[in-house]
Amino acid sequence: MNNQSTLIEVAQVGRLVGLKGELKLHLQCDFPEQFKKGKTFTTQKGDTLEVFSYNSARELISFVGYQERELAAKLVNTILYTSQEASMKECALKEGEFFWFDMIDAHVIDADGTLLGIVQEIERIANTDYLVIKTDNALLEKGYAKSFYMPYIERYICAFDKVRKEVHSQDGLGILENS
Repeated sequence: MNNQSTLIEVAQVGRLVGLKGELKLHLQCDFPEQFKKGKTFTTQKGDTLEVFSYNSARELISFVGYQERELAAKLVNTILYTSQEASMKECALKEGEFFWFDMIDAHVIDADGTLLGIVQEIERIANTDYLVIKTDNALLEKGYAKSFYMPYIERYICAFDKVRKEVHSQDGLGILENS
């Protein structure tokens, strides 16, 4: 997440591919359809980049003014941000879906009712999303780790209540115990 609360990280620009300024795009979101021609993104430096083209099958992107290899090289490792408002407007959610930012600051409650902690952020590692959980003070006093990762998979996540800001988990305490 960026230090500006309304901005959310959606992708990181990777290596150069070919001679026409195309770059590998590493998505940090579930909405590749937002990377369309003409869409603008903010960078970690506060600059604005406009999409010239995006090939979703190959995950290649190019930006207006950077269609030459030498110019595009300056964008390698750039992080792209968009606003929460733009995400809500442009990305259609299906029934039961939500944005990552909806889950930030949610309480994580294990099946036995134990409050495990609060979701600080979500990280995508390989093809799996992980909740980064700040451990509850009561568990810290028992000597547990200050924070831990919980994979967002059916095995551990039972449900998310967006209204109550609660993540219901199973075997989450086991993950914390082994952290």
